Amino acid sequence: MGRVVIYPGSFDPVTYGHLDVLKRATDIFGRVIIAVANNTSKKYLFSIEERVELLKEAAVGMRGVTVESFDGLVIDYARRKKTNVLIRGLRMTSDFEYEFQIALTNRRLAEDIETVFLMPSERHSFLSSSLLKEVAKFNADISSFVPRCVEKRLKQKLGG
Repeated sequence: MGRVVIYPGSFDPVTYGHLDVLKRATDIFGRVIIAVANNTSKKYLFSIEERVELLKEAAVGMRGVTVESFDGLVIDYARRKKTNVLIRGLRMTSDFEYEFQIALTNRRLAEDIETVFLMPSERHSFLSSSLLKEVAKFNADISSFVPRCVEKRLKQKLGG
């Protein structure tokens, strides 16, 4: 306990699956920096500022959690934050190959930085931000997938 770790991602938007992994990470490590990626090659529904704001609101009351944005490589960000542990969530086996590839690339670039994979609870294991945005377009009830603040903002963005 007491080690600072980084949980990077795009979080567009944050789901209960993300929050489940975040809770597990804080239980194990104590302090987690949620690092919201600003990847210019991706098209986001929410701006970087909105994603940070939504994460702060969704994680309110969670001890040991801070939310920041970053540009560039996550390993460079980790070095600036003086930590060597990255947290990544694995939902389904389909995530594994992609996440494993990223972890190995990061290891090749910075062998002192480790990636720790955490799985959300079974009830959140199928959630993806992309799928959520798709069903939200059709005004589906997404209250069991995302915090109220996210549900409200999704409806505003998508006209639901």
